[in-house]
Amino acid sequence: MNLFAWALAGFVLIHIGVSATGLRAALVRGMGEWAYRGLFSLASAALLAAMIIGLGQMRADPFDPLNLPLWSPPIWARQGAYVLVLFGVSLAFTGLFTPGPTFAGFEKLGLARPEPAHGVLRITRHPFLWGVAIWGAGHLLANGERFALMLFGALALMAVLGTRSIDRKGAARDPEGWAKFAAVSSNVPFMAIAQGRNRLALGEIGWRGLLGIAIAVAIGLFHRQLFGVAAFST
Repeated sequence: MNLFAWALAGFVLIHIGVSATGLRAALVRGMGEWAYRGLFSLASAALLAAMIIGLGQMRADPFDPLNLPLWSPPIWARQGAYVLVLFGVSLAFTGLFTPGPTFAGFEKLGLARPEPAHGVLRITRHPFLWGVAIWGAGHLLANGERFALMLFGALALMAVLGTRSIDRKGAARDPEGWAKFAAVSSNVPFMAIAQGRNRLALGEIGWRGLLGIAIAVAIGLFHRQLFGVAAFST
């Protein structure tokens, strides 16, 4: 395994095998909540940096087996990928700009409001994680190499599993407040709206959504400069 594979495995492991399990609670009891969060953030950043460096090294080596294609994406798959990636990145950044009960450090925010799920949280209570999952799914449609299946598949799966972990923690931390929040929101995007438990309020999303879209478009336009591959190449 090269640096990319090791870093990706470590990144997924600490998010699924530590943060989403009882091991997190044990570590928090031993070192405290904020010390744990600080160490976890540092470990995540280090592994992410190693992953990016390893990916660059791997992509520059034409003989690396992870560059071998597993399939050749058809035109229709690429067109669908553009839609998914644009929506996913926009949703993820809109979620980053919208603190709420599923946002680390803001677990109590909004739970006492008459409408605890507002803005993009009306769409899903996990906008950032679902944005990452949709972004990953879109890239899987447009990339057929082995490394793509590993990278985008792992991150998308990790994001979806992360939403369930956060829901469990929220329900355990504040059962009454979380129950009110969960009653008017949904994990799966647009589910609460489709079920009539909430409504789509684009005005509440406002500048956060516009900024999220602008960032997504900018990443697409400068994808070659940022990642070495043009987003709209054939």
